[in-house]
Amino acid sequence: MEAKPMAKRARGLRRRHDANTKQIARLSARVRRELSYLGFPSREWTVPRFQDGARVLDVLIVGGGQGGLAIAFHLKREQITNIRIVDRNPRGLEGPWLKFARMAMLRTPKEVTGMELGIPSLTARAWYEARFGRDAWKSIQTFPRTAWREYLNWFRDVLDLPVENEVEVTAIGPSGDLLLAHLRHGQRVERVHARKIVLSTGIEGNATWRPPQNLVAYVPATRYAHSADNIDFRRLKGKRIGVLGVGAAAFDNAAMALEAGAARVDLCFRRAEIPRINPLLWGHFAGILAHFGELSDLERWRFMRHMLEPPQPPPQHAYWRCLEFTNFHWHPNCGWRSVRDTGRAVSVETETGSFKFDFIIFATGTETDLSSRPELAPIVDQIALWRDRFTPPTGEENDELGSYPYLGNAFEFTERTPGAAPFLRRLHNFTYGAMPSLGLTGAAIPGMKYGVPRLVNGLVRDLFLEDAARHYEDLAAYKVPELATLESKYDWISGLDGDALADIGVAAGAKPPRRKRLVS
Repeated sequence: MEAKPMAKRARGLRRRHDANTKQIARLSARVRRELSYLGFPSREWTVPRFQDGARVLDVLIVGGGQGGLAIAFHLKREQITNIRIVDRNPRGLEGPWLKFARMAMLRTPKEVTGMELGIPSLTARAWYEARFGRDAWKSIQTFPRTAWREYLNWFRDVLDLPVENEVEVTAIGPSGDLLLAHLRHGQRVERVHARKIVLSTGIEGNATWRPPQNLVAYVPATRYAHSADNIDFRRLKGKRIGVLGVGAAAFDNAAMALEAGAARVDLCFRRAEIPRINPLLWGHFAGILAHFGELSDLERWRFMRHMLEPPQPPPQHAYWRCLEFTNFHWHPNCGWRSVRDTGRAVSVETETGSFKFDFIIFATGTETDLSSRPELAPIVDQIALWRDRFTPPTGEENDELGSYPYLGNAFEFTERTPGAAPFLRRLHNFTYGAMPSLGLTGAAIPGMKYGVPRLVNGLVRDLFLEDAARHYEDLAAYKVPELATLESKYDWISGLDGDALADIGVAAGAKPPRRKRLVS
């Protein structure tokens, strides 16, 4: 008897799936139709260059996540099509969303826009309503993480953006007046010349995920992980888990362990209370998102200190997700002093007592360090950091902030020693590391509405100015008449063949126009 309701439910799910598939197909057709309305100017205009018998790329985009896709789309709109997008991850695993991002919902407001460049049918909302229905959209406050990843897949496909997956950039350096990138495809390495390279590698683009070395020096790697590592939470079932940290990642990883059946999870942090204010949310307005880069160095430094020094709190839903479990415990004023392996467990000494854990997760964020990025290793010593360009007033020092790259107006790296590395103006850093220079624009969803046009406008400007002399030569040689003939319309049309008539929209056998009779 139970089989009939189950079969009925399965049929209902299939019908809903088919309806949603049709809605997505209609939305995709609508996107393509609207883009066809916005195709002017349609001329591809960059001047081809060649090196070693191969065409030089106008732009190489490193990273096929949300930033890389948005940049590629904007370049396509500007008729710059001689580009490549590469990502070291398999398709669908670009960015953090199905790897170390473990939140149930994004903390970004669901209404956020930017990637779609003002085209309503391309927005996340349009896709979500087509995929799940308008009522489903009304029921959420923020975007589900897995749905965001699915939206990015659709965005890539509907715009036909040519991401090359499982291709890793291992080194970038100068080659004459170009850049040379080494691309690893499995065991094969490809050398690619480009006029511009954009690093769109997200939160880890200028940093490394690293647990506190003083705490893990004498602990086997099987006993701990960083929150950004690939953790098999199924293996934590029945275990005692310690989490160090108090931000969103700490609570997300604690929740994952609890949901996997951990016996107990203790979340420890050195502060007296859980942070509750997120200064970055204050910055969600057009003035600072669009024009932060125009502030003075001192103003930018002060804004960033107030935005980045305080720890980000966990979102409300992440906190409640953990509180659903009675075996979850959090401990303020509980900084860790030492960690040692006893064989049976890991013993942790803290400011308030000791713990025994079977496994530890360090949710301690990133450490800004350009030298940790292999693609930048050959040139990292030539890149200017904030500490090279700016000395903060006494009492306003911040070593972490000083280690960020000091970027130009279009996200380009700048020289540590002026005149020593002019090639750096060709390398653009659209990552989280752009924050002190250009604000919340390089790796955060809310900033893309302003960051992507800033970057692409800079790329377009540089490519045009570099070839201005060639464009002038092309103009001087331009001989295409707008006034095609001095004959009458009938005589001119009579001399055209069928294909030419079709090109100008005139039917074969058209009658001559009636001449108006002159009245004297």
